[in-house]
Amino acid sequence: MSIKIVIFLASVAGLVGIALGYYLRLVISLGKKGSMEIEIKKMELSAQEEAKKIVLEAEHKAAETLKQSREEAKEREDKIKSAEDRLIKKEDAVDKKQADLDSEVEAVKAKVSEIKEIKERADKLLVERQSSLERIARLSEAEAKEELARSIEKKYEADLLVRMQKLEMGNQDKLEARAKDILATAIHRLGNSVPADLFSTTVAIPSEEIKGKIIGKEGRNIKSFERMTGVEVIIDDTPGAIILSSFDPIRRQVARMALEELIKDGRIQPAKIEKLVEKAKEDIAKVIKEKGEQAVFETGVMNLDPRIVSILGRLYFRTSYGQNVLQHSVEMAHIAGMIAEELGANVQIAKAGALVHDIGKALDHEVQGTHVEIGRRILQKFGADEAVVKAMQAHHEEYPYETVESIIVQVADAISGARPGARHDSVENYLKRLQELEAIATAQPGVEKAYALQAGREIRVFVKPEAVTDIEAHNMARSIADRIEKDLKYPGEIKVTVIRESRVVEFAR
Repeated sequence: MSIKIVIFLASVAGLVGIALGYYLRLVISLGKKGSMEIEIKKMELSAQEEAKKIVLEAEHKAAETLKQSREEAKEREDKIKSAEDRLIKKEDAVDKKQADLDSEVEAVKAKVSEIKEIKERADKLLVERQSSLERIARLSEAEAKEELARSIEKKYEADLLVRMQKLEMGNQDKLEARAKDILATAIHRLGNSVPADLFSTTVAIPSEEIKGKIIGKEGRNIKSFERMTGVEVIIDDTPGAIILSSFDPIRRQVARMALEELIKDGRIQPAKIEKLVEKAKEDIAKVIKEKGEQAVFETGVMNLDPRIVSILGRLYFRTSYGQNVLQHSVEMAHIAGMIAEELGANVQIAKAGALVHDIGKALDHEVQGTHVEIGRRILQKFGADEAVVKAMQAHHEEYPYETVESIIVQVADAISGARPGARHDSVENYLKRLQELEAIATAQPGVEKAYALQAGREIRVFVKPEAVTDIEAHNMARSIADRIEKDLKYPGEIKVTVIRESRVVEFAR
């Protein structure tokens, strides 16, 4: 390619020189007619010489360029050949490595297969050995494990008891000390009196003549009174008293107020009964509203819906174990707020949750479900804060503790209900609970006798030392406590004490 270019350039240069010569000849011939031919010859000769010189130079350059191109081409060929040699060597190495890998993979596969066979034989031998051991020992694996655990437990029983006692004493002392500080602070800051509050359903009458007026001609007055109030009027031989019976405490209070006004007025007839019953209902509605507003104002819980406040006021006419439920809720709100303040929790949420924790009891005789579930539905329906719902719903462990405030509400409930004089029970329920406590304890294997003490707040269980070990006594106490929590309803807490006493008697003769 380079030689052709050089030759082309030389040809072009020759043509240019010839053209230039003819051009000069023409110019000279026009300028100097006499010496034109001579000058043209000279110029032609000069141009030919110049063209030859240019052609020679071009040929020389073309030869040098060709030589250089050949050298470069040879050098490239050498490099390409060297690269090809290296590639061939690499391919050979890769092929060799691939062959080695293939052989190693085959060896690994063979080893894996061998290991699987060995494992299968080992598993089979292990099963056979286990079966042989069970056949020789006449025990299953679970029975042998249990037997071994019993033997170790028996052998190191003293050490285990010492360690358990140390752990219990150390951790329990710290936790109890902190808990006592918090609870004592809350209780001391709240110095409310706790009188038993019973709304009696018995209405006193001044004379037996009034009984006749209340009954009326052919029972007309008493039937009208029962129809309008929704309560049952019990008139028996009890002197100076009439009993009002109804599952609804609001109805009982309306009937009591209306009957007292009728007795004061003396004019007992259906029209008068209707008028005084309506007036009693209005008075009770005012009392309910006032008591609800008074409760939220006293506790500082101001963000509740007015309808919730109104339902809360109905608790003024409810009692639980002789304790007024609204007063109990207000007291709980104060205690919960103090505990929350000590623990750094949300004081407002704790107080609100405690105040409305028993709001379901205001409607539990009208709506199906537990008072906790009814209370949840009331709060959710009227837009209460979800944190307040979570705080109140776990106070009877029907729902899990989702917040620290829910635990605080339960603790405040226990404190308010367990305070001396806060609650009392009927003699029948009290005796029944004592019998059930002793029955639960004596149902445990190895129990010799059991006694309920301190008005049913403690149960002491005496076990046979030869039938029950010290560790089993610990487990028995926990088991009895779990049964009591599951099967019985009681205020406060019940202490379970299991006593295992060994006596050795000898005679010196």
